[in-house]
Amino acid sequence: MVTARQGHSRTDATVRCGAATLVLLLAGCAGGGADGASDAKPSGGVPSTTTAVAPEAPLSSALLATPAPGEAGHAEVLEVYRLMAAEYEKAYRAASAEGTDLERYMAPAAAGEVEKDLARLAGQGAAMRGALGHDPEVTALAAAAQPPTATVRDCVDASGWQTLDTTTGWRIPRPDDQPSRYVATARMEHRPGERWKATAYTVDEKRSC
Repeated sequence: MVTARQGHSRTDATVRCGAATLVLLLAGCAGGGADGASDAKPSGGVPSTTTAVAPEAPLSSALLATPAPGEAGHAEVLEVYRLMAAEYEKAYRAASAEGTDLERYMAPAAAGEVEKDLARLAGQGAAMRGALGHDPEVTALAAAAQPPTATVRDCVDASGWQTLDTTTGWRIPRPDDQPSRYVATARMEHRPGERWKATAYTVDEKRSC
């Protein structure tokens, strides 16, 4: 259930953990993990991206209704955000949006930016492993606007999220100046007859939380 990305060569690029505006999730920590991949470091970093881990759940019919202000509206926004984050993470594990429901929870322009970053990631022979933690909250909800809009601020925990060089099987360490917990912001929109969707997703890789 959160714009953009940077591409670097494997030999001289600083590993970027996470995507730029609207796209990127954190590249992960070095060290042992559940994948059992080697901890040796390759000669260069491979940038990658991330969003979100959340349990998949059927979308409630309430999400297709006109959102209400207050706590009920917040809950609907957060449900869609978490579902989007789960699909986002699934896509980065495969370095492809194919087989995911990302477009159910992101507007076409936002999903398109993610797909561009995924293509760049796959071209660099990298993919993500592990899991992301989330602590999202709705910081603004304009239920009476046309269309209704909301803002979600998320503190993403990427301590268990790692970049894997799929050619060598090595994990790529996160840059020293990149915190393991960072701020992500999603702009959500609710159009008539549709569910809430993320129209923008921004990762601030330098802003810890």
